[in-house]
Amino acid sequence: MGPMVKISIVLALGLTLLVVPAAEQASPPQDQFWANLKALCGKAAAGLLRQAPPGDTQIDPKARLVVHFWECGDTELRFPLHVDDNRSRTWVFIRHADGLELRHDHRRADGTEDSNTWYGATTLDAGSATRQDFVTERNGMWSGWRVEVTPGQRFAYGTARNGEWRHHLEFDLAAPIPVPPLHWGHETRPSQRKTPGGDRY
Repeated sequence: MGPMVKISIVLALGLTLLVVPAAEQASPPQDQFWANLKALCGKAAAGLLRQAPPGDTQIDPKARLVVHFWECGDTELRFPLHVDDNRSRTWVFIRHADGLELRHDHRRADGTEDSNTWYGATTLDAGSATRQDFVTERNGMWSGWRVEVTPGQRFAYGTARNGEWRHHLEFDLAAPIPVPPLHWGHETRPSQRKTPGGDRY
């Protein structure tokens, strides 16, 4: 067997070795992100407000923040946010064939829907296994929400504008805490929900 033949065989084998891993690529980023969120289910984590726009008073910086990774399914995740004794907010993640969606379910203490509820946005690109942006574009400006999860370390949520945090809440996944009382309105689903197979929210 001549030298050129040997080189050809080595190159062919090398090409094969490069092709095989490509066929076994990791799952898409949004699938990995979803799996990272689902892995949190049944746990709770304490957090703090790291950033808010000047003059914004929606959340007191001294408030005790707790996220409860309450309910996880194949197509929907529900994570209530507790701000001291206010249990009105639930983040709802919805999985579609072509992307992810984030909605906000706001309730009153009696479980009825608040007047401002079920707002949100969808992902516009693949994102990454640890970060997804749920945004809309208007007049050349990108705004919406950002969610990050670093397994075993932190979970972050907030609003973002043109890629920069505005509100930024961060929760410590390295130190799980007891789960809080159930959030307001946990017995029912939002009335804005469409039937399976219907239009996107």
